[in-house]
Amino acid sequence: MNKTVTAIILVAGNSTRFGQNRNKNFENIDGKEILLYSLEKFNENSLVDDIIIVCKKDEEVRVKDIASKVTMKKALNFVNGGKTRQESVYNALVKTESDIVIIQDGARMMIKDKYITDCINQMDYFKGVSIAVKSKDTIKITDDSGIVKETTLRKNTWVIQTPQCFERDTLLKMHEKYMGDETVTDDCMLMERSGNPVKLIEGEYSNIKVTTYDDISLVRGYLTAEK
Repeated sequence: MNKTVTAIILVAGNSTRFGQNRNKNFENIDGKEILLYSLEKFNENSLVDDIIIVCKKDEEVRVKDIASKVTMKKALNFVNGGKTRQESVYNALVKTESDIVIIQDGARMMIKDKYITDCINQMDYFKGVSIAVKSKDTIKITDDSGIVKETTLRKNTWVIQTPQCFERDTLLKMHEKYMGDETVTDDCMLMERSGNPVKLIEGEYSNIKVTTYDDISLVRGYLTAEK
């Protein structure tokens, strides 16, 4: 692949469900902050050209301090996040001119190099790619009153994870078109609305996003199992 790739790591969320009155990405697990697990993986991947970390303005000094623990092999830049995830991604998109962006939840610390490489390689064939896992459960679609309207086929029902990879120009145009649209829950949905198919690559159930404090014990268990 001859296309340039920028990795975007998102750490600008409010961590409300984490319940500890602090950014979950700063939590120290097995000797290093959660943010570092993703930063190290993207820093080592040979297909990634540069990295942008999206963070809150009042947390930028702390984020830079944590990031300084990594000996960087590629350019690292910092962008201030917005009020929503969509705004945060958009703020990063306008700061890069790379052909491809690969977007990562900073709190999804069990990322593997294989996820990054597989996503980027599939960009030869698609304009949108995401790591995902097949749903273990039967999923029901309901109306607003909780009445079941549809049951999905489990073999075709996926739970979306990150990293997610996109053609930068197409994603940027869709962000500008749907900015502020609260029905947009992730970048895959924007790419779908552009009329381009999104390819899902099967990942692993261990690739969870640390959301609540209870998730800390889960990722510690996964890390122990990998040793």
